[in-house]
Amino acid sequence: MLNTPQSMRMTIAVFGRTNSGKSSLVNAILGEDVSLVSSVGGTTTDPVKRPTELYPIGPCLFIDTAGFDDETELGELRTERTKKVLDRADMAILVVAADDEITTAQKWADTFLERNIKAVGVLNKSDLLDDAEKKAAELSKILKMPLVAASALTGVGIDKVKTAIIENAPRDFELPSIIGHLVSEGESVLLVMPQDIQAPKGRLILPQVQVTRDLLDHGAVITSVTADKLEDALKKLKEPPKLIITDSQVFPFVYERKPKESKLTSFSVLLARYKGDISAFLKGTEKIDKLTENDRVLIAEACSHNPLDGDIGRIKIPNLLRKKIGEKLEIDIVGGSNFPEDLSPYALVVHCGGCMFNRRYMLNRIRAAKEQNVPITNYGMLIAKLSGILDKITIE
Repeated sequence: MLNTPQSMRMTIAVFGRTNSGKSSLVNAILGEDVSLVSSVGGTTTDPVKRPTELYPIGPCLFIDTAGFDDETELGELRTERTKKVLDRADMAILVVAADDEITTAQKWADTFLERNIKAVGVLNKSDLLDDAEKKAAELSKILKMPLVAASALTGVGIDKVKTAIIENAPRDFELPSIIGHLVSEGESVLLVMPQDIQAPKGRLILPQVQVTRDLLDHGAVITSVTADKLEDALKKLKEPPKLIITDSQVFPFVYERKPKESKLTSFSVLLARYKGDISAFLKGTEKIDKLTENDRVLIAEACSHNPLDGDIGRIKIPNLLRKKIGEKLEIDIVGGSNFPEDLSPYALVVHCGGCMFNRRYMLNRIRAAKEQNVPITNYGMLIAKLSGILDKITIE
């Protein structure tokens, strides 16, 4: 299971003051030396990610962050990167060393509450205390979270830390299914999957893999073709498929050729529901008809890559927007974690399906857009809107 994509793992981020023992604790929980450990404050500079399995939760991603009180020369930058981890954290572990002053820890505990992040505390270096359990109970009340006394150095209490994580882990970090709301066991589904130069050699792109697996889990009967084989596939099927799922970039092509009995959606639209807020994305499409050449649009991709000819986010969507709105429409494109905090310059945000992000990260981007009153939509829904078929495809 260690090959499970990071976006499908529960993200557990570890926070604490410099030299509180965060890295030692991560190593102790995972049972291996993953993070560099040193008595020198500021050893952890960038967040360190480590995938693992934690039964019965399943696939998890631990993120070891830099100390939130880092006073080194690069401390401010490191602290900012630590704060950004909050956007993707499904769960937080707050490490407080036995000799720590807890004022800053209280502020972070309050932040977890404000952002609805499940959290557990760890009183680390408890081997230095005479009555660690009493101290842990006191801190639990102050920080308003379950808190366990442990020692990463001696290993005492580490099993209790794991138990606390398991017992307090969120149960809704992702929706239970991508496709189960649309397909029942035994129903026929046709996947139309163009394999263009953007597709990884010898592999399918992640949304196609995730949807295919979910369909198999629901007992669907699957037929997969490239766009040029669509009509051949439909002729060979005894009856029209219950559902056709396609790549958004060939939405118009597939819609024109699909049987009227078959429902149509796209991988991007399915991911919009699975990873984000489908109603917000749908509402965001209303802004498209109101855009003018004086507006500015942000296109955001979850992954960073070198764009090739025909890239959907960097070439096709900008071309479609400018064809409708005008060549002077200003469009900015960002990838990976480079999502601007200030969205006020933009009239619309257009986001990819977010297959490389966990759900919380996508929801936080949507939240940021809502708070700044900037409409946000999704690749697939935008293409369906511009193609005039948004009201004819299956969205929910």
